[in-house]
Amino acid sequence: MVSLQAYEKNLENNTLNKGNSEIEKSNLKTSCKIKKEKLCNQLRTEELKALLAEEKIARTTISFYQYFSIENPQELRNTMYKKFNELKVFGRIYLAHEGINAQISVPNDNFNEFKACLYQIPELNNLRLNIAVDDDGKSFWVLKIKVRNKIVADGIADPQFNMQNRGKYVTAEEFNHLTDNSDDVVVVDMRNHYEYEVGHFENALEIPSDTFRQQLPMAVEMLQDKKDKNIIMYCTGGIRCEKASAWMLHNGFKHVFHLEGGIINYVNIVKQKGLVNKFKGKNFVFDDRLGERIGEEIISTCHQCGKPCDNHTNCVNDGCHLLFIQCDECAQKWEGCCSNACQEVIHLPVDEQKNLRKGLHNEARIFNKSKMLNFAPII
Repeated sequence: MVSLQAYEKNLENNTLNKGNSEIEKSNLKTSCKIKKEKLCNQLRTEELKALLAEEKIARTTISFYQYFSIENPQELRNTMYKKFNELKVFGRIYLAHEGINAQISVPNDNFNEFKACLYQIPELNNLRLNIAVDDDGKSFWVLKIKVRNKIVADGIADPQFNMQNRGKYVTAEEFNHLTDNSDDVVVVDMRNHYEYEVGHFENALEIPSDTFRQQLPMAVEMLQDKKDKNIIMYCTGGIRCEKASAWMLHNGFKHVFHLEGGIINYVNIVKQKGLVNKFKGKNFVFDDRLGERIGEEIISTCHQCGKPCDNHTNCVNDGCHLLFIQCDECAQKWEGCCSNACQEVIHLPVDEQKNLRKGLHNEARIFNKSKMLNFAPII
């Protein structure tokens, strides 16, 4: 463990790598301070999940983001953590010099106090909060607030890129109207392939990739022959399509729009105003729910047997955790595993399973039909 004093001494002796960014240096300072003040969770995941299961209070899952300049993300991180932890907020919040990105669960009894606290920040005053469409109150079990280089990883290194020059918002009503006259409109899904697989808007163009940073250059290339069209981009809550709209404008596109509040806000407005719902299937979400039911249609299939299914799960083998679609019958047959090999592993003694996992990289694994990935565990 590097102490804050040791860090300062290293600075004086110029022993730190000169290529380190200011964020990395500041993060180290903050990390030392956090450990001292305990501005982070101290319990194990199993304990936290058990506490959530016993919890009797009602919760609401919300998401929000804002691109704005934050001079000292670490300082804001500490302030937020202290207050939100007191309010029993769970979830994850990313802070960077470019803004904030949050997906959280808030106790209903503390919701108004939470909003008042959030809205004290001038740039976040009256910010739209996306309320989850299909919410069981068990989406998160711990509060994590992290400082990052970007609030959404984009791979953009061009210093001339300006996030303030972004596409125009379209409301749910405007989206429906524009797509009714679809000859001049291209709807672009700026989510990952596994999100698109279980649900998307009618006639939406998929940019098939595993990550947003891969999608941006792909979108520019795929849409070169559609520069004269009205391009409407969308994502789950708005943060990715807003940045994507700015990137398209940066690359010479002229008529670029993005769906206000993404799918979540669209669906809520559709329900409130009795509009036609043009989203088909399920909306994938990045919490324990792994999806919100939007339409009654099931547009994807089980990755093991091919039956209609849109339930994502992670392989129960701790050495795999592949994200894939599995129906109830296959879940029972394969005991929640993605393959025979993983099913064999979960029946090994625990110590032997741990030995098999030694040296493995802890990275997300996602089933990708377009890449013809066979069901094969890491180990």
